[in-house]
Amino acid sequence: MLTLRYIQDFKEDVINRLKVKRFDASEIVEKIINLDNNRKETQIESESLQAEMNALSKKIGGLFKEGKVEEANQAKARTGELKDQIKQYSTKLDNTEKELQDLLVQLPNLPHTSVPEGKGEEDNEVVKTGGAMPELINPVPHWDLIRKYDLIDFELGIKISGAGFPVYKGQGARLQRALINFFLDEAVKAGFQEVLPPLVVNEDSGFGTGQLPDKEGQMYHVSADNLYLIPTAEVPVTNLYRNVILKSSDFPVKNCAYSACFRREAGSWGKDVRGLNRLHQFDKVEIVQISHPDKSYQLLDSMVAHVQSLVDKLGLPWRILRLCGGDLSFTSALTFDFEVYSAAQERWLEVSSVSNFESFQANRLKLRFKEDGEKKTQLAHTLNGSALALPRIVAAILENNQTPEGIKIPDVLVPYTGFEWIK
Repeated sequence: MLTLRYIQDFKEDVINRLKVKRFDASEIVEKIINLDNNRKETQIESESLQAEMNALSKKIGGLFKEGKVEEANQAKARTGELKDQIKQYSTKLDNTEKELQDLLVQLPNLPHTSVPEGKGEEDNEVVKTGGAMPELINPVPHWDLIRKYDLIDFELGIKISGAGFPVYKGQGARLQRALINFFLDEAVKAGFQEVLPPLVVNEDSGFGTGQLPDKEGQMYHVSADNLYLIPTAEVPVTNLYRNVILKSSDFPVKNCAYSACFRREAGSWGKDVRGLNRLHQFDKVEIVQISHPDKSYQLLDSMVAHVQSLVDKLGLPWRILRLCGGDLSFTSALTFDFEVYSAAQERWLEVSSVSNFESFQANRLKLRFKEDGEKKTQLAHTLNGSALALPRIVAAILENNQTPEGIKIPDVLVPYTGFEWIK
């Protein structure tokens, strides 16, 4: 959430920068500024009435002692009137505050100055590529390889839960577990502390990281308990620091977590959702950092380098995209997407997003820090990235490493799988 102070001080900057995200903020910004002015006026009037009431209350006892009964009763009557007026002002203030907050949460985060303009994914900027493209003759898509080697049962998942909830079996389950452990071990080597968070969160947590209000209906809601299944470990891990005041010497705070992730993916259909391309439940390892504002973009670069090292070690062809304004998420200031190449599908598959949210989430979380020796608090910066999401990584490994003899497991995974081939 953008701070009210920034909106007031840099109104035109907010409106112009949000145009890059293809968001017209002019009307909302005007309403916010007008509401805040009304709030301040109401506050001043309320405080003036409170001061008058306090002064009269102090006089009443003295007036009775002096025998000025009529004057004392008039003062008592006036304090009653003032109480009613103050109550009305208090109600008005509460309503104004709520209306103000409702408007503030509608504004997306400001894009970083490096974010290119564009309407959608077709306008994203390729900033780096790597890895060797596989040379295969008539490669088989992963959904057929899965059936051939009995790795995942989609039909059984439909029976148990519904479409998009696969059952991993045998070597497929072991490959899944191997990838999770490999990604976690690599994150720990890079200095991230592993945590194992809950898979459901409350409303405050969903609001803190910007998933709530859920504008796209992507979260599963457990209505009886008013809890939400997490769409990513980013939500519970970042919320570890909600309402926390850190010291500048604590930075950077680095966490990693494995979790199952749940997304409704409302409206998804067509060839892009076949097999592992789009699921309602999937596994992912997430890396999260809490940063000093002066260092957050250096840390973003280091997180991008970490994810690059993972796809390199897996031997997959990859590319990094800088997302354009039209494809940037509501909460992100700058995002780099990683895609790996799918030989059989002949297209790029997104496997990671690495983002800097600057102070947007921190403002919602009330996540602050103090410089050494300072009393005043400042908002921290938050960052996160997929390192990595498993389904499309598995799809690319299966498709790109297929041979007539079977599927070759990447060397770095063999100590984790216990086998070199899927046959």
